[in-house]
Amino acid sequence: MLIRSLRDDETGILKDFLYEAIFVPEGMTPPPRDIIDRPELSLYYENFGSFAGDNCVVAECDGQVVGACWSRIMKDYGHIDDDTPSLAISLYGDYRGRGIGAKLLASMLGLLRSQGYRRTSLAVQKANRAVGLYKKCGFAIIDSNDEEYIMACDLQ
Repeated sequence: MLIRSLRDDETGILKDFLYEAIFVPEGMTPPPRDIIDRPELSLYYENFGSFAGDNCVVAECDGQVVGACWSRIMKDYGHIDDDTPSLAISLYGDYRGRGIGAKLLASMLGLLRSQGYRRTSLAVQKANRAVGLYKKCGFAIIDSNDEEYIMACDLQ
């Protein structure tokens, strides 16, 4: 497995990984694929690479990208202020539970740290088992609502 930067010609895959990032509780029907075209979700990938905080690392196995972790300063679900990049991360189902997500996350945190960001944030459904990964990687819950935690990681 290789962790590397997203290439300019690969930005289209962020739509796939955004869909994969949607938490679907066990027994529930996944939403239609075009849900990612809604404005509140398309902000995660539209014109990626042209805005502040746009970074992406991918996991590649046997020549195929199987996971992505990307950041952007945006007013998304995990937004805490205009200086803090929000993260999104996902893996194709067959690659979950193998430590790949932790490696992607560690790589992204190191990249943001090297760029001088003080912290990063994300939103995660309370029932999502990824909450444990985020805590293990240094994220703390800073806010919540009925369904989600807003988590932040100090990069300094």
